[in-house]
Amino acid sequence: MNRLLINELSDWKNATNRKPLIIKGARQVGKTWLMQTFGKQQFKQVVYLNFESSQRLQEMFKPDFNIPRIIEVIEIETNQKIDAANTLLIFDEIQEAEKGLTALKYFYEQAPQYYIVAAGSLLGISLQKNNSFPVGKVDFLQLYPLSFTEFLINLDYSKLADSLALKNWAVIATFHQKLVELLRLYYFVGGMPEVVVNYIENKNLETVRQIQQKIIIGYQNDFAKHAPNDIVPKIKLVWQSLISQLAKENRKFIYGQLKKGARAKDFETAINWLVDAGLVLKVNRVQKPTMPLNAYADFDAFKLFLVDIGLLNAIANLDPKILLEKNNILTEYKGALTEQYVCQQLKIKTDLYYWTAENATAEIDFIIQQQNQIIPIEVKAEENLKSKSLTTYVQKYAPATAIRTSMNPCRTETWFTNWPLYSIGELVNTQL
Repeated sequence: MNRLLINELSDWKNATNRKPLIIKGARQVGKTWLMQTFGKQQFKQVVYLNFESSQRLQEMFKPDFNIPRIIEVIEIETNQKIDAANTLLIFDEIQEAEKGLTALKYFYEQAPQYYIVAAGSLLGISLQKNNSFPVGKVDFLQLYPLSFTEFLINLDYSKLADSLALKNWAVIATFHQKLVELLRLYYFVGGMPEVVVNYIENKNLETVRQIQQKIIIGYQNDFAKHAPNDIVPKIKLVWQSLISQLAKENRKFIYGQLKKGARAKDFETAINWLVDAGLVLKVNRVQKPTMPLNAYADFDAFKLFLVDIGLLNAIANLDPKILLEKNNILTEYKGALTEQYVCQQLKIKTDLYYWTAENATAEIDFIIQQQNQIIPIEVKAEENLKSKSLTTYVQKYAPATAIRTSMNPCRTETWFTNWPLYSIGELVNTQL
């Protein structure tokens, strides 16, 4: 397995003002694998602690935050002598240790020589609840399912991925149809590491779907296991409605689709739980596409997407032939599926918003802020060349850059550029 976040972990290791690092991400996106692989590649020694597996470890920080005592406890527990300069300390499931997150502050202040990476399932929820969280004393990285670029690399298409990264459109054009086929495959397989590894080894789409279903059941079990009892039914309603919410032509989240008379205040906590758990991606509307975008976010209007496109299609129980072949069976859902994909690729690198006209006659699927520009992105599921909403937006705001993404090859017009869907993840940080 190859994950690009390894490069950012290397940057963290070499930073002059390094802090303990927390890796956030949904359950089963590969956090433990990433930490251990990074440790094996770049350190002489890896000391791994899983706080979920040991009551003794869970109480390790209770007496005090005396670093020499804590290190001695770890050495005895693991039977390993810790050399700070050459050892990566991995604190997995750190939210299970009482005062574990607070302890990271004292490592930073009193013993910054130690390399510490921490992670945990549903850690995002623990961070929201932790009143003594060490603000400013830790660094963060977010791990998502594999991007399409990572998918290509792990399927041994590294050269093709390199061409996409370099935006070498002349070369890419030669492989356009192949990339479209691989993209449709990614729509089905998605980016959950266990699923991707199984597909690479077995090339069996039935097994892929079985693993996806198992992951979904695991997420649903987490609702009852980790969420407050009073919001579990509401979490389930939101979760079950994701498909129908996205299948609407207007994909704005509508509370009335959950149940008759449902209101925001009744479900806000449930939605936040899913977002904090990393299971859904929330994209807010911007009232005005002006910098900084977060200053104009409308938190009452938003879209919800799933963490992974493969899991979304598993919930929808779509036959692989529908996704792997170009067809007209899917209508609004095809657009939802494509927006899910684009959201997943861009969310890895930047904050996302969407825009609608006040009279609701036009909508831009995504808006990003980059290089002192506000960039509108219109998403097309296939090769539809009509861009009515993008035209309206450009006429109103005259952006320096406007993007349409579709199954068409790259093409630059006078007022917009068409980026192939398979390349959209490379848009962020591109010199425009």
